[in-house]
Amino acid sequence: MADMEYRSLGRTGVKVSKLCLGCMNLGTIVSKEESMRIIDRALDEGINFLDTANVYGRGSSERVVGEALKRDGKRDKVILATKVCSTMADGDPNANGCSRRHIIQQCEESLRRLQTDYIDLYQLHFPIADIPIDEALRALDDLVRSGKVRYIGTSKFKAWEIMESLWVSKELGLNRFISEQPPYNLLDRRIEDEIIPMAKTYGIAIIPFSPLAGGFLTGKYKRGEEPPSGSRYSTPTRYSDIIDQSRAYDVLDAVLDIARERGCTPSQVATAWVAQQDGITAPIIGPKSIENIEESLGALKITLSPEELDRLDQVSPPKRGVYVFADPNIKMHYYRW
Repeated sequence: MADMEYRSLGRTGVKVSKLCLGCMNLGTIVSKEESMRIIDRALDEGINFLDTANVYGRGSSERVVGEALKRDGKRDKVILATKVCSTMADGDPNANGCSRRHIIQQCEESLRRLQTDYIDLYQLHFPIADIPIDEALRALDDLVRSGKVRYIGTSKFKAWEIMESLWVSKELGLNRFISEQPPYNLLDRRIEDEIIPMAKTYGIAIIPFSPLAGGFLTGKYKRGEEPPSGSRYSTPTRYSDIIDQSRAYDVLDAVLDIARERGCTPSQVATAWVAQQDGITAPIIGPKSIENIEESLGALKITLSPEELDRLDQVSPPKRGVYVFADPNIKMHYYRW
């Protein structure tokens, strides 16, 4: 096992690995057998933090993760996170959202699929504007008090929404959120403006997803060329998320230059950059193969120099962004500037 750095999960005292294994692809677009190998490889290298969601394959990701962790007592060594809020059945208006009914029902379903008695970190997948936050917090608090959930967190919440939740928890004597899962990468640094300072002040772990900007920072996209067929940005709607393509390619060029100088891959540079930023707990990696997990593990060996960090700041200014992550669930862009 390689030497792994472990960091505190917010103010909890729980220690999690410097990288979090995102399981969105496992059991969905990745076969069960390959998914098992990816999980085993991550655990062998010291990753003890896994993140999934009930909506990934509508339960198929959770089922594969649960089966993988059931073997050889692996579950007790892992900090297991999952999420709730997304639609889990067609034609049922109550099969989604942050209502007490949906949260408690889906927690029971996730526990069954994950083959576990408890979830370490149960997260709201996105904010729901028409459901008061105390409705969700009361349900989550009951799950914590019953022992079915250890800690609760958020994903894609704005700073004011997290602050409102902390106030409600204090006023009502409820368990509070201890983590936030936002998009964050060299094309989108807007959480540095409010989310990260707020999180550092109130002891909230930041577990960012999309460190490769949806694959843009892997190097497979070329300036002036059409995106590769079948790639994420080959669809016009997704490619339009890059609101300044010229600047995006300037960032990619800088990442490619550093990768060539170091003899590593662009993905490793981009992932190492996120992991090295102030206030970040553990970026989420989303491998689709054993080769992907090996590449991500290689990022752990990279510490960017002050000069390299400055070069990246020149093309990717702090607190700014050239890429907008959109979530169709709530029909809005996050962290506009």
